[in-house]
Amino acid sequence: MEKKKRGGFLTRNGFVLACVGSAVGVGNLWMFPWRLGQFGGAAFLIPYLLFVYALGTIGLMGEFGLGRYAQRGPVGAFDKVFRERGSGLGRYLGAYPLLTAFSALVIYTIVSGWILHYLAASVTGAFFEAESAAGYFGGLAGTSPSILWALAALAVSAVILYAGVSSGIERASRIMMPVLLGLFAVLVVRSLTLPGALNGVRYLLLPDWSRLAEPLTWAMALGQAFFTVSLAGSGMVVYGSYMSRDMDIPSSALQTVSLDTIAAILASLMIIPATFAFQLDPASGPPLLFITLPEIFRNMPAGQLFSILFFAGVFIAAVSSHISIMEVLIEAVIDQLGRSRQWAVLVICAVILTLCIPFAISMQYFTIFVDVVTVYMVPLAALSAAIVFFWVLGASQARSEVNTGSQRPVGKWWEPVAKYLFVGIAAAIVVLQVLYRIG
Repeated sequence: MEKKKRGGFLTRNGFVLACVGSAVGVGNLWMFPWRLGQFGGAAFLIPYLLFVYALGTIGLMGEFGLGRYAQRGPVGAFDKVFRERGSGLGRYLGAYPLLTAFSALVIYTIVSGWILHYLAASVTGAFFEAESAAGYFGGLAGTSPSILWALAALAVSAVILYAGVSSGIERASRIMMPVLLGLFAVLVVRSLTLPGALNGVRYLLLPDWSRLAEPLTWAMALGQAFFTVSLAGSGMVVYGSYMSRDMDIPSSALQTVSLDTIAAILASLMIIPATFAFQLDPASGPPLLFITLPEIFRNMPAGQLFSILFFAGVFIAAVSSHISIMEVLIEAVIDQLGRSRQWAVLVICAVILTLCIPFAISMQYFTIFVDVVTVYMVPLAALSAAIVFFWVLGASQARSEVNTGSQRPVGKWWEPVAKYLFVGIAAAIVVLQVLYRIG
């Protein structure tokens, strides 16, 4: 009866697509390509693939397992585990991933608004009439009109979430993910057929082996591997809480990582060769999505059409991540306050939009806020969930939960790997990110 009231995913495929939607967000389209560009192309890809398959799958198993074990989001899950160990601290500790999700949602709402604006401007042609791509972005970011675009993006996610888990999130994911991958495929073909694009392909496929000798390459690949599959102790925990007991957690985790990796590589094949074709810098960093690529569209044949396709795909990716983060807050309101989903959606939208205002109108505040959330808060939230599941609940019980419903259960080896290696590396990410920023 409780499961019926909370809702749930009807199929494993629907669950996996929703998780892939959460993972394939702006991070894959924005952060992954420019980090690939900054850290030596394929030289970055090698440690990234190693980490995302060896550790990302274990992290996803942990967050899926924690959510399904407790049938609750982070607050309820932490509370249940700690109460079983005779402590009432879990509810308070679980509030931290919730706070992180709240903070991340502010960022995603603002960025999703920018993307929606670019999509609309591509359709109308207004973007192509501007003097420069940099000037156009400067006229949007940090201005009051960006608040209205954030509201519009928030409304799209709210409509999906208002319908519930199976009728909203699962149904939307079944539509959005195939469309997104289809758009990516079209854009990859166009990018690869640009004159000079093969130089970008070589950059992606031929490693600069010297970069592998740099510890920073490995550190950033490690951080990206955790970030790209949405390990934050929140969204994947909530999605796990909507899993039925007969769903296969190890297989779902592996499928999520694989599809997310395919999307990340497609995004890179779409973006990096195009930058080489127009002799732009693939290591241009954060401006890549909103300045470098739009400049390419302004100068390529049929650029308006491909700009529309690109920003439509990016907006789908942004919405799919947006709804997973927002669902964390909705689940908490339903579970902890006993309010209806519809009430939770409306109230959370109002609160988020209010919190967005100071950051939407000041790029200085926004940039600082993004660093605090992505560099410090998110890795720490992922670490907290791993400690609760692998240490407080216990690695043996955690493995039992992960293996429930699995056609190929993980062996005893999984326990020390999850408890010591995964948690140790998650802690190292937090420290390395802090040291990198200080340095």
